[in-house]
Amino acid sequence: MQGDETEDRAGGDRDFVASLEKGLMVIEAFDSGRQRLTLSDVAKLTGITRAAARRYLLTLTKLNYADFDGRYFTLSPRILRLGYAYLSSASLPARVQPFLERISEETGESSSAAILDGDDIVYIARSATRRIMSIGLGVGSRLPAYCTSLGRAILAYQPEVMIDAYVQRVRLEPRTPKTVTDKAAFRALLDATRVQGYALVNEELEFGLRSIAVPVIEKNGRVTIALNLSAQAGRVSAEEMTERFLPALKTASESLGYLL
Repeated sequence: MQGDETEDRAGGDRDFVASLEKGLMVIEAFDSGRQRLTLSDVAKLTGITRAAARRYLLTLTKLNYADFDGRYFTLSPRILRLGYAYLSSASLPARVQPFLERISEETGESSSAAILDGDDIVYIARSATRRIMSIGLGVGSRLPAYCTSLGRAILAYQPEVMIDAYVQRVRLEPRTPKTVTDKAAFRALLDATRVQGYALVNEELEFGLRSIAVPVIEKNGRVTIALNLSAQAGRVSAEEMTERFLPALKTASESLGYLL
């Protein structure tokens, strides 16, 4: 349970504020598929007690970060202040955005940039020319790293010990029948990604969606961000993804790498 993990961390660090972490866990319980939650829902999702969940939810409501209709809690628009605090203080999204717009202008396809956060990728910038997924994607959206080109492009360039730990703990759930779920095969894909310099995902995240991503190698050699292009499989073949789109991605990646 997440609540137990919180207590373990708090017990070993006098500077750790467990109540703050629990409050953030309550906020993160809400997402695109869970926009309205009851008190019981939040307690179950976070692993904290009903009494604690109630206090956090009512505090958020008093501060206007959440709304309550007598049964369901929902996040209010004020919660956007938390995300805006990052966007306004971080230069990375602002640096990336012009590169994505240039990529989309050259190719006519949607492009994105993401970072790794835990076992997920988080979109930090996006230039969308059309909606090509059943779910809407925007800045702040999260997806599993293992079945996305952005995730693989970042993971492949991490230290071996980190890759080993990730492969050992992650559950490779089949998002489609094409999703690679064998851990040995997945590790081989990461090795191939690092050798060839890009990741190509063919309808593993969602039917009808192909994407290609490249890492942004920073001046210190680290990779914390990747860029990608996505297209509908019915319009663009896998071969065309590498022939048409890879050069634009690599050019943008190399240029951006000099700035980071």
